[in-house]
Amino acid sequence: MDYASHPTRRRFLAGSASLGALALAGCTTTTPQEETAKIDPISSSYKLMYGPLPDEKFPIPAVDLSRVPSKFYRRQVDYFGPEPPGTVVVDTSQFYLYLVQENRRATRYGVGLGRAGFEWSGRARIAWKQEWPKWTPPASMIEREPELEQWSAANGGMPPGLNNPLGARALYIFEGNIDTLYRVHGSPEYWTIGKAVSSGCVRMMNQDAIDLYNRVPTRSQILVI
Repeated sequence: MDYASHPTRRRFLAGSASLGALALAGCTTTTPQEETAKIDPISSSYKLMYGPLPDEKFPIPAVDLSRVPSKFYRRQVDYFGPEPPGTVVVDTSQFYLYLVQENRRATRYGVGLGRAGFEWSGRARIAWKQEWPKWTPPASMIEREPELEQWSAANGGMPPGLNNPLGARALYIFEGNIDTLYRVHGSPEYWTIGKAVSSGCVRMMNQDAIDLYNRVPTRSQILVI
């Protein structure tokens, strides 16, 4: 989803540019460190972690782990940055999202990034969360892809489901009362994790989006660098 043309987004981008630069300048101290433990991409624990979820409103199939680099599987890592527990940190340069925890630890998730995911940086909050959200393409996207008109706001948006671009869960990012139009969300296209794609913000495997959704309350802080 291309949100950069939205007027509130332009104001937010301008206000957060200096903060984003500072965050990038200090990335060696704010980015969690890699652990040296080897990941076995076919281990039973990862097959279970990314297995099918038949009890969801729309049953989610298992992830084909052979199509996702093992470094992007969910795992616990050390965290030496200054952000307090409960903060979500998105490192767009490495395609990782971290949920900071106690005792200098964090849960790290692999993410995919669309154009909008690279265009925004700064601090904000998770204003609200939604299970199986609808998706409404912005006007700028409909201009490029007229066939998406059927899912416009006037037509009620795309209903939730396995093919919905927002996947099983979505976190909506606000600065104060202003919607930045930045989203952290699930995606049915798990093979795009660790890649830059043409549209979207921060996409996660649906299994990871559900895990993050269950751990992060509304009003949590988010930092994108």
